[in-house]
Amino acid sequence: MRDRMRVAGRIAARALAETATHIAPGVTTDELDRIAHTFLCDHGAYPSTLGYRGFPKSLCTSVNEVICHGIPDSTVLREGDIVNLDITAFTGGVHGDTNATYLVGGEEAVDEESRLLVERTRESLNRAIKAVRPGRQVNVIGRVIESYAQRFGYGVVRDFTGHGINTAFHSGLYIPHYDDPEATTVMVPGMTFTIEPMLTLGTHEWEMWADNWTVVTKDRRRTAQFEHTLLVTDTGAEILTLP
Repeated sequence: MRDRMRVAGRIAARALAETATHIAPGVTTDELDRIAHTFLCDHGAYPSTLGYRGFPKSLCTSVNEVICHGIPDSTVLREGDIVNLDITAFTGGVHGDTNATYLVGGEEAVDEESRLLVERTRESLNRAIKAVRPGRQVNVIGRVIESYAQRFGYGVVRDFTGHGINTAFHSGLYIPHYDDPEATTVMVPGMTFTIEPMLTLGTHEWEMWADNWTVVTKDRRRTAQFEHTLLVTDTGAEILTLP
């Protein structure tokens, strides 16, 4: 199982990296979906999101105020946007899930507030991964993320969480990104789950579009997210979603 998870994670990470090279002003999110779909299929994997509970596309593209689960369509990326790509590969009977937020047009094109949000959201994930240890409760993960985010006055989305992942895309385990005293599951070697903090410039509260997928910040301020699939080891965590 672990070796298969490593393969799935690596394919997802490579699909994400390849798709991200095509992010540019004027590109549609549908085009990014096509690129990701082709890459996954060409490398022996199926896009886990395609058909999942009716989701119609092969990745999620979440632009600016979209927190998560944005559906690729004819939306054209503009210079200065930020866009999250979320890709999951299914191969060998298991899933590998990863996402990252990118600056459309590069650092010079994006306002400082957004650039820092993206940079600090990535850092919150890195800090959370370092907190993974067997014997600790999973709530340490959210405690680390929330305490870091609060330094900058960011909101931490509470209702969309990390999750257990293996032969199931989403197992019963949930990984909150805020300090949740009820998240008392103890980490043990061999567990596999995602950490995927969503930080916002304003409120953590959200609304959902009529498509029943696209989640946006209630105040329409920008939001960023990063995600890795992790394996708990005897001493910490192995990141499975590295290219």
